[in-house]
Amino acid sequence: MLAGLPLGAAAAPKAAPKAAPKTVCTITVNSPDEKESFRRHLGEKDYRFVELVERGRPDWLDSSCRAKVACDILVISAHYDGGNEFFPDSLDAREFLPVSELERVSCSGSCPTLFSRLKEVYLFGCNTLNPEPHSGATAELMRSLVREGYTKEKAERELQSLAAAHGESSRDRMRQIFTGVPVIYGFSSSAPLGPIAGGVLDRYFRQSGDREIARGRPGSRLLAAFGPMSMTSVPGLTPADPYWQSRLDMCQFADERRPIGAKLAFVYGLLQRHIGEARLNLDRIRRLRESLDASVRDDPLAAQVLEVIARDEDARDRVLDYARQTDRPDTRVAMLDLARDVGWLTREAHRDELATMLRELQAKRDAGVAEVNLACRLNADRSLDGRLAESKDAGGTAQAAMRACLGSRDAREKTLQALLGPSETDVQLAQAYLRHRPVSDPAELRDLTQGISAMPAGPAQVRALEALGRHYVSDGDVLRRLVALYGQTSSAAVQSAVAGILLRADRRALSADKLRETLISLRRDASSAGGGGTIDALIGLLGAR
Repeated sequence: MLAGLPLGAAAAPKAAPKAAPKTVCTITVNSPDEKESFRRHLGEKDYRFVELVERGRPDWLDSSCRAKVACDILVISAHYDGGNEFFPDSLDAREFLPVSELERVSCSGSCPTLFSRLKEVYLFGCNTLNPEPHSGATAELMRSLVREGYTKEKAERELQSLAAAHGESSRDRMRQIFTGVPVIYGFSSSAPLGPIAGGVLDRYFRQSGDREIARGRPGSRLLAAFGPMSMTSVPGLTPADPYWQSRLDMCQFADERRPIGAKLAFVYGLLQRHIGEARLNLDRIRRLRESLDASVRDDPLAAQVLEVIARDEDARDRVLDYARQTDRPDTRVAMLDLARDVGWLTREAHRDELATMLRELQAKRDAGVAEVNLACRLNADRSLDGRLAESKDAGGTAQAAMRACLGSRDAREKTLQALLGPSETDVQLAQAYLRHRPVSDPAELRDLTQGISAMPAGPAQVRALEALGRHYVSDGDVLRRLVALYGQTSSAAVQSAVAGILLRADRRALSADKLRETLISLRRDASSAGGGGTIDALIGLLGAR
């Protein structure tokens, strides 16, 4: 039957099946410039583009998991805080990407496909592959090791091993998350803004096409294109890596399939090791603690582990000793919170420890905004009121603001007076205090406004007005005093600051027509009229009634 067929027809091989398009997943939290450059130059023929972020939907990453998206390439465009979160630069944007979410997806069986076949990851954000430890724990641990009797050289070796083994740098953490990925691109320091990065990518693609894309090895041309901008590349961890255990430890916390009792048992194991192990996992332990609720006691294993931890006096002593000796208040608070939550400190003992720390901070000559913020934050529930008595050497505005955070009326009055002074540092301290303890009493707000109005025109008065502007103003006397200040001042900057307050205020106590006329007729910098500034915005709003 085949004899009559042409030889070529009988021997023609089957055409090779066309390769499926590669999937380029994009997580665009900030600028779309990088994503659009990839899309323009790679095209839709050989690449399929999937944007994982769904605007207005907080569970967008879970949605991608349920849809069984499998990425060959991942492009993340966002600002990066150097440790915990990818975030946008727009205050209106609601899409964020916690690094802990990437850890969960990487470790959990509930999302087995999303990262399973990744060949390349592109992290367009500052410090995404920074090799330096980011938590500040290393300096703490160095001092702790020296106190324990280690020589400086031995302490440095021990510290390097601990830090690398626990993902203390952004680079280490990304290697833990994107395990097995041949190439992870990112930036060791500052990254270019989106439009600049997009332009570099455009030039790169025009010269090189996609010859280096999804090949599973670093692209020398791409690294050269971004070379002056600190781009670098690393591979993800593999089981052969000496620090593979760090990946396993991360997943002990992040894998949502593991029962809470098993996670608590792992924490107990950490507490039996060198205190540095618990310190380097402090953020993960905190997130685990915050996820617990009353029902955890109904889990027999969880209840048993919590009971064992509560009875462990050696671990208690190690944690409290470290907390009391660290010079980082945020670490001290986290350690004390851990001690309270596992039953090593009663609530009253916990408050005593916090009060002791605040007294030590108040005694510092260089106390500043950070200490004021901490004092107000720790006393948000007013449980520490009265714990900071005024010493013989009462100190300056920082010390007064800290005492005000802990309920002192005299210190509050002194702090508000600092807002009216010429010192920019004192104004910043008062502003920090007012962010936590705003003025709510109308009489106090009137007195403050009168004091600001009596200040000489200049930068100090503008700073004081900016602090006042963080309040929602509706009192008629305050509003009229501000309008009078607008008309009397010789400073265009002061007028702009007043307009900013009035723009956000409840202006029902004022005549809109008269206010608009005042804004226009008494404006000091008439040359900027119509330029789109704060005064123009208020005039436009009043005219649109």
